[in-house]
Amino acid sequence: MEEIKLTGEQRREKLLVWLRESSPLTGSELARRASVSRQVIVQDMTLLKAKNHAILATSQGYIYLTENKEPRSERIIACKHDPSRTEEELLLLVDYGVSVDDVIIEHPVYGQLTALIRVSTRSEVYEFIERITATGASYLSELTDGIHLHTISAPDEERIEKACAALQKAGFLVED
Repeated sequence: MEEIKLTGEQRREKLLVWLRESSPLTGSELARRASVSRQVIVQDMTLLKAKNHAILATSQGYIYLTENKEPRSERIIACKHDPSRTEEELLLLVDYGVSVDDVIIEHPVYGQLTALIRVSTRSEVYEFIERITATGASYLSELTDGIHLHTISAPDEERIEKACAALQKAGFLVED
């Protein structure tokens, strides 16, 4: 059976359907489904974003953003630790029911750099750490001697308070 080749526009429409149905999806998974290279997917995502589609590239893959109807508490916290404690920090937060949305650093040349993390469960933390390890990538906080910010969120403020108290006790929070 011969495979039917999709036009670029047809492929991008299919990508949107897949992302709306199930995300995150990695570039490699999308490339496999569309029978194209990963680089073609990267280009497609750039074109879709340029057309104002709410697509984010995260460490877990591409996500199509939908409006969240449930109210969530959110806070930005300042942390400091060496790379060897990253997993401990993230696990501590998710164990309190808190999602770690991103990491932010203040770079001396580029200014504020933000990278999406989007971890809410232990398995997502393990996947994130494995991806860093497998690729040999550096943590952004290595550019700032371990100092970084996280945007964290939870269904209620109480979970954030408890998580922050645990971070403080473990020596992760930067004192005012």
